[in-house]
Amino acid sequence: MKEYKPEKIFVERGVEDSLITRNVLERLPEVPTERIESRESLLEESQRWTPTLSRTKKWLILAQYKGHFFKACPGTRAQKGIKNVCCNYFVINFASNCHMECSYCYLQSHLNFPYMIVYANSDDLLSELQRTFSENPHHLFRIGTGELADSLALDPLTSYSIPLVQFFAGQKNAILELKTKSNCVENLLDLEHEGRTVVSWSINPRFIQEKEEHKTATIRERFRAAKRCVRAGYPVAFHLDPMIFYGSWETDYEDLIEELFETIPATSMAWISIGSLRLTSQLKEIMRKRFPSSPLPLGELVPTEDGKMRYFKPIRVLMYRRVLGWIREKHPTIPVYACMERPDVWMKVFQSAPAEKELGEALVQFLV
Repeated sequence: MKEYKPEKIFVERGVEDSLITRNVLERLPEVPTERIESRESLLEESQRWTPTLSRTKKWLILAQYKGHFFKACPGTRAQKGIKNVCCNYFVINFASNCHMECSYCYLQSHLNFPYMIVYANSDDLLSELQRTFSENPHHLFRIGTGELADSLALDPLTSYSIPLVQFFAGQKNAILELKTKSNCVENLLDLEHEGRTVVSWSINPRFIQEKEEHKTATIRERFRAAKRCVRAGYPVAFHLDPMIFYGSWETDYEDLIEELFETIPATSMAWISIGSLRLTSQLKEIMRKRFPSSPLPLGELVPTEDGKMRYFKPIRVLMYRRVLGWIREKHPTIPVYACMERPDVWMKVFQSAPAEKELGEALVQFLV
């Protein structure tokens, strides 16, 4: 994968002496650094010169997050009366934006502050988590860090994974998921994790990775990284999301599943998720401008009840059934779930749909 090196680092007041800030500055001593009172001044400046998304990613801001780090995943909650099957997922927003360039990435239309930001007040994050877990001792939390940023792509600079994994190793009612398209796992390999951290990868056939997932680790690099994590005792997981419908999709996805199970022991897999390409109309237009050679915005996408554009339901069901069948041929009991799909799709694919919170509890119980 393409490593990230910013052209300039901005350090916001309040995090000058934090562990994360020290890590970054020690590893990039040659990069110009500027202390700032607030990142809002940079946002005001950017509005005057209308920067491109690629340009703003070359500035890294080490900032203080003043809100709540921890929240429920917004993707599975009811929207406009539409209810997807909920996996009861929670997220930690430790950073914002990603230097990798997947053509379909929703962050292109989601972020109103386009710079690379790492929230360096990690002690506040851990304190908030400790309070949450202590106040809810009977709730089993499944928590990811990959909503607004890749979980590990910046880890060679920040080492953010180290305090997180060490903290979760001591928790009895929480599982951490680090989701990535990178191969940046070096910091994880010697940690005492107690099986409380799942390292996961988004995967697609090589054709899609090479054409649409720019600057990411290759599929071979991702599988090699997963194998290293398995040797270090971590449970691993995989997300076939977003699945892309194209001419040779069936052969390519079957080959991907074959390679996955040839490389990674099924007994080390915590779960596999499946999901299809979904775009907002705004994201579709951004993709056409930023990635004019990508065929994805030109696919047979139709508006759906939640405001997103998706493949026709019969296409999604067909793809899910095929992939589920190939997985079940390899191992009959690995947990597989569909991300952001309604109960009727679940019924067509799995012949059942979990009730509220059942899915999330089942995934966590598999590990505890």
